[in-house]
Amino acid sequence: MADPLVLSLGKFVTDVRSNGIPDTVQKDASERVIDIMGNALAALDEEPASIALDLASDMGGAGQATSIGSDNQFPAPNAALVNGTLAHALDFDDTHLPSVLHPSSSVVPAALAVAEMTGASGSELLAAVAVGDEIAVRLGMASYDSEIRNSIFFENGLHATSIVGTLASAAAAAMLLGLDDEEVSHAIGIAASMGAGLLEANRTGGSVKRIHCGWAAHSGIIAAMLAKGGLTGPPTVLEGRFGFFRAYSEGRFDTDAILGGLGSQWEMLRIFYKPYPTNHFTHAGIDASLRLLERGIDPSEIDRIRLGVPAPVLRTIAEPSDQKARPLTPYHAKFSGPFTVAAALVGGGGLGVYSNDFTPETLQDAERLRLAGLVDCYADDEATEIFPHQFPGVLTVGLRDGSELTERISVNRGGPDRPLSSDELATKFRLNASQHLPEGQVEELEAALWGLAHASSVFDVVALSH
Repeated sequence: MADPLVLSLGKFVTDVRSNGIPDTVQKDASERVIDIMGNALAALDEEPASIALDLASDMGGAGQATSIGSDNQFPAPNAALVNGTLAHALDFDDTHLPSVLHPSSSVVPAALAVAEMTGASGSELLAAVAVGDEIAVRLGMASYDSEIRNSIFFENGLHATSIVGTLASAAAAAMLLGLDDEEVSHAIGIAASMGAGLLEANRTGGSVKRIHCGWAAHSGIIAAMLAKGGLTGPPTVLEGRFGFFRAYSEGRFDTDAILGGLGSQWEMLRIFYKPYPTNHFTHAGIDASLRLLERGIDPSEIDRIRLGVPAPVLRTIAEPSDQKARPLTPYHAKFSGPFTVAAALVGGGGLGVYSNDFTPETLQDAERLRLAGLVDCYADDEATEIFPHQFPGVLTVGLRDGSELTERISVNRGGPDRPLSSDELATKFRLNASQHLPEGQVEELEAALWGLAHASSVFDVVALSH
């Protein structure tokens, strides 16, 4: 008789702890940590991060792990709450396709906090990150419906990132806590009662989504600690009649997506990095805009714009149309197809589009608002056919002289088919980290992060972030 799904995941975790991970996976996990650390440092002035930090300070407790960018020490779950909020606050975190989730923003903060608490080495941290990210994307893929070409979670308005991120964070934490395979399965089973997250903020605003990854990391650690203490989860927590997939995806799931090649085929290697700090659905429009600038267009001469995107994407980046043309907040603007196109055409700083394109001042900029107001979003058949294996799009701009120019983006930057180089990842990290740290410290932290696999202490590396 086959093992319950959650026990199979538990055995995967303990097998990796015993046998290690391939060099390619370790390198990828290292780059995930570098990316998340930079994103977190760049987000230190964001209001949700300040709220989470204040809450963690008010709760107090024994100092077990570091809040990134400060010398504050909190209990590990509370440090993970702060750091996970930082990691996701700018919407600059990695994305797996076609599951459409951000795995590292919960897994890395959870693993970092427990690694500090337990005195783990850098290589042990990276193995836990790899395990957590792998479980996250496999659980996400299990609820991908190829017929509708979308995640069932997403179709139902659920944030897969925070739901499966809680389970994945529990697995990473359990690995570092030294739990055996049954205890790991209990940690994941307990976490299944804790994961949650709704996506309405993507459409109409609200800052709650920005703490989703922090809460997932926090809850995952709590679940692992409870399992270590002897609390148990149901053995059929994933596939059972009242289990995870029944609750979150109408009972529909793909077992092979969870178990097929587990431990030998690493799906985490297909996670996309974000070159721009915006919702991933907007990236094709940004890329197309930047290409048009390279062709020499003058944005002031544009008098009409059409943005074609996959049909399922319209509700996130195009609706309600009036609010997408005039976003309510800088964060809301990152989920606007029209405004991000305008930002790319007018801004072009940093990485092409960067965080300084989304401020209270840019939301009132007349030229950005003029261009955003010109954008007509529609469902493009070719983009819909490719989605969600990529987030493609096509941009057509009309000029005052009557001419038109078109750019189609079928493959996104940052994924395995169009990867960011190590130099590009390093540039992103330096831009982000320099928002908080002086140049010399940025260089020191970067060197320590690239050398994580050989670090005897995770604590010493994280300490360089403040």
